[in-house]
Amino acid sequence: MENFPVTEMFKKKVKNMFYGHPDTDVNGPGDEGKTKIRGTVTLMKKNVLDSTDVKASLLDRFHEFFGRGVSLQLISATHSDPANGSGGKLGKAAYLENWITTITSPIAGEDSFSVTFDWHQSMGVPGAFVIRNYHHSQFYLKSVTLQGVPAGHSTVDFICNSWVYPQHLYKYNRVFFSNQTYLPHQTPEPLRKYREEELVNLRGNGKGMLKEWDRVYDYDYYNDLGSPDKGPKYARPVLGGTQEYPYPRRGRTGRKPTKKDPKSESRLQFLSLNIYVPRDEKFSPVKFSDVLGYVVKSLFQVLLPEVRSLFNKNKNEFESIEDVLKLYKGCIPLPNNDTLKKVRECIPWELIKELVRNDGERLLKFPVPAVIQEDNSAWMTDEEFAREMLAGVNPVIISRLLEFPPASILDPKVYGNQNSTITEEHIENNMNGLTVEKAIRNNKLFILNHHDALMPYLARINSTGTKTYASRTLLLLQDDGTLKPLAIELSLPHPQGENHGAVSKVFTPAQEGVEGSIWKLAKAYVAVNDSGYHQLISHWLNTHAVIEPFVIATHRQLSVLHPIYKLLHPHFRDTMHINALARHILINAGGVLENTVFPREYSMEMSAVIYKNWNFTEQALPADLLKRGMAVPDSSCPHGLKLLIEDYPYAVDGLEIWSAIQTWVNDYCSFYYPTDKVVEDDNELQSWWSELLNVGHGDRKDEPWWPGMNTVAELKQTCTIIIWLASAFHAAINFGQYPYAGYHPNRPTISRRFMPELGTPEYEELEKDFSKAFMKTITAQFQTLLGVSLIEVLSRHSTDEVYLGQRDTPEWTTDAEPLAAFDRFRKKLAEIEHKINDRNEDDRMKNRKGPVQVPYTLLYPCTSGDSKNAGLTGKGIPNSISI
Repeated sequence: MENFPVTEMFKKKVKNMFYGHPDTDVNGPGDEGKTKIRGTVTLMKKNVLDSTDVKASLLDRFHEFFGRGVSLQLISATHSDPANGSGGKLGKAAYLENWITTITSPIAGEDSFSVTFDWHQSMGVPGAFVIRNYHHSQFYLKSVTLQGVPAGHSTVDFICNSWVYPQHLYKYNRVFFSNQTYLPHQTPEPLRKYREEELVNLRGNGKGMLKEWDRVYDYDYYNDLGSPDKGPKYARPVLGGTQEYPYPRRGRTGRKPTKKDPKSESRLQFLSLNIYVPRDEKFSPVKFSDVLGYVVKSLFQVLLPEVRSLFNKNKNEFESIEDVLKLYKGCIPLPNNDTLKKVRECIPWELIKELVRNDGERLLKFPVPAVIQEDNSAWMTDEEFAREMLAGVNPVIISRLLEFPPASILDPKVYGNQNSTITEEHIENNMNGLTVEKAIRNNKLFILNHHDALMPYLARINSTGTKTYASRTLLLLQDDGTLKPLAIELSLPHPQGENHGAVSKVFTPAQEGVEGSIWKLAKAYVAVNDSGYHQLISHWLNTHAVIEPFVIATHRQLSVLHPIYKLLHPHFRDTMHINALARHILINAGGVLENTVFPREYSMEMSAVIYKNWNFTEQALPADLLKRGMAVPDSSCPHGLKLLIEDYPYAVDGLEIWSAIQTWVNDYCSFYYPTDKVVEDDNELQSWWSELLNVGHGDRKDEPWWPGMNTVAELKQTCTIIIWLASAFHAAINFGQYPYAGYHPNRPTISRRFMPELGTPEYEELEKDFSKAFMKTITAQFQTLLGVSLIEVLSRHSTDEVYLGQRDTPEWTTDAEPLAAFDRFRKKLAEIEHKINDRNEDDRMKNRKGPVQVPYTLLYPCTSGDSKNAGLTGKGIPNSISI
């Protein structure tokens, strides 16, 4: 077809015969002043991303052959047309050139096409364009660059980064704007109409089931976690919209309600990953292949009950701690060949081929987690147990002890006396000569407190097969900057009822004999609490869930021309998609999370109750450190804070990253908002903030701690917190998952039996074989394999990651000062990298590496950002919550 000689007249006749008249064009006056504008259009064809879509590719070439392909019409930013509703004058439609003759390689990334526009100098400067795709398939439009633009503008750049579907699927024109930045009142009048219409299109009408080509950002409750039609076991409460279970909003899909519960939304089939999010929010092809690998590698065990039963029939146990090491050294042998045969019968080979070695006899080999790379047993030390509260995967819970014994804030009318039973006699003989009173006065006592958060749910959690406690752990700050555990309190609800208070036992450090084994078990129960709280609250709720409303509101209320949209948009990349997939296969009823963390089916419900205590302003790192008592105000110190544990790696590195973000945001916002009045008069900004409070986080809208949006300072504070949460905070609590928790004995997620009592067979077993008793207490084999598979993928950086201090395109704005400020930000992050390296090599800072010799790099920015940072590096701060 490409070599067939066809005259232009013949093509025009056939074009008119098939399609009627071409686009209606509005031309400039007369021939005098006519000029040509040359354009370069960079896009990615669908058939590059989907090599099986041969039909679409052939149909697209058929359309091109008859001259009806992809058209672009420039819109004047300087001259309005009354006949166009005062919108900018439209130039004559121009078509992409050489689509047929451009041979696209299946492995190619992008193609560039030329387009030539007829323009009139009297129409001024183009500020936007309309694109119409008459092809059969969609394509990804990356950018358009115009050359030879009149009126002194030699080039105009349009950064698009959007999927363009066939024109018949849209009820409006797709419009893209140049990379100019305008506050609403500064928008050139010819572009104002298009700016406002685009926001209306993105909001949708709130009706119907959304399709993949819909570009609608809308809100809904978390009503899609349960599957009530499958039976009561799979029913879950709706999260959001009630005082009992408040929750941030998620993106709406519009699926039909379930039959048994009209308040719950029906779910997709398990193997379907085509859950709706706006198409531009979906992963890149590279990223999506990573997620598919996760589905194949992690979830095959829960696709069919038969597979789980295979593990249960074969005891589902590690016989010893050493057995776990086989995951990384030689894999786990399947019990027998019959078991492997049954697995193959249950699940298609394509889904398990990555799990089974070529010899077909061994299952699931994993990379060696960092925590055991240097030493297989250092994780068991008291020093490492405490150090990970400062530099591990969840270093955001520990707080300074302000009163002794620790008191509960649970309502005594409902829960009775929940105050701690730890006494001075329990701990003072291990406090280096200090009294409790003096240690508190000198800021030496700290606590890891998981008591009040868990106690209200503990009776229900322990009815599921889990057997765990609510815990308090007291620690003493040593002269060398390390923490020493003093006591662990494990508590259960009173057997006569929760209103009778807690039944507690206190355990103190021991190294030898059965007492040493009991102490190790006590630490394991604490690790179980911390692991579950980390996944549900620190990680899911405090990053993924709370950020999604910001993503939705930003697209609904802030134009792409808006400076705050340009500031925040990089920090929302992939978040809606990873959250949608999480609702589909991770946090749903019977999903991976319920199978691998101790709260089981109460996991998400418990997170909703804890959301009642969430406070947006306290998500700022300095405010969080002050709240937890880990720092005190001190104007003589960097960042205006004095850390009470000087060698607190998360806080030390985090404050430098926080300060760099804050400076960047201050410089950027000051350029566009010189006065408070500019903030007050910005109607898009005010609508954005109002919608966030009243809808996105509507269940917490009346809280007094929300900042206003009346001053430049409030705008800066808000944007800094958003960027911190989406980038550095998420990095700190996500990418250390596999390095520390990939070895489950270090951070077990479930406990299956209580502390052994003297005189019982369990106690005798503990005396004889600690390793076997320990493994029978913590996460079973099936859940370990599932959990480790999950966090291996969640801890990986994709090869197309965009890190803090980077943009996916250097032409994201035309304003020189913001570009200069961003360059200063990038250079500051590079300086912080050098400081982190120096601190990690300083032997005086014992909490930087600890007994396991794992340097703290979870807040290492990785400003170089090349592909060598991909994978399980344990460092790097992506711009967004992208995994």
